[in-house]
Amino acid sequence: MSPEALLDRRPPTAGARAATAGARAATAAEAQRAVTRRLRAVPDRPLRIVDVTMFYGERSGGIRTYLDAKIADHARTRAYEHHVITPGPVERHEGGRHELPGLRVGPANGYRLPLGVRRLHRTLTDLRPDVVLLHDPFWGPLGVTSTARAVGARVVAVCHGSSELDARGIPGPHAVYAPVLRAWLRRAYAGVDALMSVADPEPDCGRPATIPLRLGVHEAFRPQPGVARGDETLYVGRLARQKGVFTLLDAAAAADAPWPLRFVGSGPAREPLQARAERLGIAHRVAFDEFVADRAALARTYAAARCVVMPGAHETFGLVGLEAAASGARVVCCHTAPSGAAIGELAHVYAPGDVEGLAKAIAYARAAPVKHGEAIALSRRYAWPRRFAQELESMRELVR
Repeated sequence: MSPEALLDRRPPTAGARAATAGARAATAAEAQRAVTRRLRAVPDRPLRIVDVTMFYGERSGGIRTYLDAKIADHARTRAYEHHVITPGPVERHEGGRHELPGLRVGPANGYRLPLGVRRLHRTLTDLRPDVVLLHDPFWGPLGVTSTARAVGARVVAVCHGSSELDARGIPGPHAVYAPVLRAWLRRAYAGVDALMSVADPEPDCGRPATIPLRLGVHEAFRPQPGVARGDETLYVGRLARQKGVFTLLDAAAAADAPWPLRFVGSGPAREPLQARAERLGIAHRVAFDEFVADRAALARTYAAARCVVMPGAHETFGLVGLEAAASGARVVCCHTAPSGAAIGELAHVYAPGDVEGLAKAIAYARAAPVKHGEAIALSRRYAWPRRFAQELESMRELVR
């Protein structure tokens, strides 16, 4: 054996043994910490979940629909502790609802602009949640994430929109606004623990969704066999340019058959739509009604339509289409709407911006038969209680 090999076989010195033991102990401690992080127990009490949004309309809106359904689910199951923080006329904390002062800025839907973030941070600190869900990227998301983390909460960014959809809602060149909004989304959500979405948020946020946004339908949305199917083509939702309502109006003018069109809802595009209908010479067959708040009445409205059209090219889900299909209606939507895949054969799709294609899809939907069996299966599969039970399991996994 060489002298070098003999030297290598010498017993380690006391210092070397201590260093080795220290390294092993550090490695073992880090391994134990990793196991503890992975197996961290869900609190013995029900999870405390806080939803935060500045986009809680007084009458309608996708975020309000989701949150109202979640409030009802919590009242029914008590499987988790639930709090909702939104802007309101004055500060009020009652029964899990927390309204912080905000100025009314959206006359059509009653949206409010919160007066800063100080009260929001204080409310989160007082509540000490396990999970905070941010439903928009505009109410101080960076500071809110930091405050939530400071009290031990996980933070989930819920993606209800997209840079393209939001940009098209701003007057002016949306091609200029979209990159700015995209950059803000990436910054706003950089520090959150998870993204929750239906559509792929990676182009906007730079990272994929790790939790699905499980939207659902109220129990009222089921086939209505006692309601006769009428002749109207129906739109339900916010009357805004980014929702594709002008494309729908153009399709009505281009259609071979002069079917009646009814818009149900409110928004800034109502008067421009009425003016355009006059210019197109179809004002006599275009009607406008206010939003229907009662779910049972809305289900009957869907069922009475010849078909329901959701013409937006940038929908991040399209809850109206799901509600209408569950109520037994034939649905027309852009093929980019995620809910179209959920609706399946009850949906007729067209390409974004294709007015002629939209008119043809509406013609097919109007001629197609009602299929109550498929509608019943859809309403059961997407029932809110089932969807929230699945969401709660995802929240439990997140905090483990």
